[in-house]
Amino acid sequence: MIGVREAIDHILSGVPVLGIEDVALLEARGQVLAEAVDSPIDVPAHTNSAMDGYAVRATDVHGARQDAPRRLRVIESVSAGHFPSMPIGAGEATRIFTGAPLPEGADGVIRQEDTTQEGDVVVVLDDRDAGKNIRLAGEDLQRGARVFEAGAVLGPAQLGVLASMARSRVHVRKRARVAIIASGDEIADLDQAEAILAGRKVASSNSYTLHALVLEAGAAPVPLGIAADTLESVRALLERGVREADLIVSTAGVSVGEHDFVRDALAALGAEMGFWRVRMRPGSPLGFATVGGVPWVGLPGNPVSTMVCFELYVRPAIRKMQGHRDLFRRTVTALTEEPIRTGGRLTHFLRAIVRESEQGYRARLTGPQGSGILTSMARANALLIVPEGRNEIPPGEMLSAILLDDSRTTDQPPIR
Repeated sequence: MIGVREAIDHILSGVPVLGIEDVALLEARGQVLAEAVDSPIDVPAHTNSAMDGYAVRATDVHGARQDAPRRLRVIESVSAGHFPSMPIGAGEATRIFTGAPLPEGADGVIRQEDTTQEGDVVVVLDDRDAGKNIRLAGEDLQRGARVFEAGAVLGPAQLGVLASMARSRVHVRKRARVAIIASGDEIADLDQAEAILAGRKVASSNSYTLHALVLEAGAAPVPLGIAADTLESVRALLERGVREADLIVSTAGVSVGEHDFVRDALAALGAEMGFWRVRMRPGSPLGFATVGGVPWVGLPGNPVSTMVCFELYVRPAIRKMQGHRDLFRRTVTALTEEPIRTGGRLTHFLRAIVRESEQGYRARLTGPQGSGILTSMARANALLIVPEGRNEIPPGEMLSAILLDDSRTTDQPPIR
């Protein structure tokens, strides 16, 4: 049996960073850029108007006010997508609309609210916009400038920037294909709802939970179904996982009962075994191996144990495989608001609600902490870490908490 940090390090050292693929820009959200990107153009390409109004020379409008307006001759009108045909001279203006290129000679745009137009003359009633309301050529991107380094994560803003440079495709780290295997004769999929509702079968909730967790981690789920409690069935699904996925995740079957065939199936496939148990609760029966060159993580069957172990081990592994630098959820220090009792021989990860106050983070448990009480996980937004060897935690003590609802990530594991 190994410690939590040792298990994290072991799994991360045993999963590879995936290769590179060329994908359409609209398919790249959340992926990691595998190339440096320099801008081939200035953005914007031309100095342009930031609002609807009149392009003018600041010297022609200084001092304009309601009782002393400035009158300028309008020489043309330019809308976005079109270009001015004439430069502006002294005493002249161009009617202009947002995004239209600024005519030569102009150095600002007077908003239309500060003007009135009389035929081909615009009357400027306020000089507050003199020299303002323009967007300079190249103020966002300059031709030849480095925009993104390899390793950048492509979120909505990054995709928009790439689109502004006319990039329709990008080179990114591949999304991990994650095979999901459930096991157990008592487990049924939702097409057997009648048996589940009658109590003859147990719903394979872990399959649905893991499917969502894999998607949330930015990977592609490969659901392989439910293995029966036979060596042949478990082996067959593991072999499919080796053929079809970059990472195999199974639930249940990793204990030492007479119906737990996963270990024997792995041995029959020539797997290189890593470890089999971890000093933690929930989630002590946790396995790691490499089979056919594909990493396998065996999660416990209890629903909460499945989720906790995914957060601690599988999610960081997926992120590493997909090229991320920050692999872990953010951890904060929170003040406990109630007494906590545990069996002190293991590191405990308790479902908690952590809220931020003016005095810092505060934590309260979601209720009963049994590993089969999945509703306690549904109510939680954090995992409160009780260190190994602590039997009782009084109210007011500071503990680390992994924030499950925080999109920010870190390169620091939760156990150091």
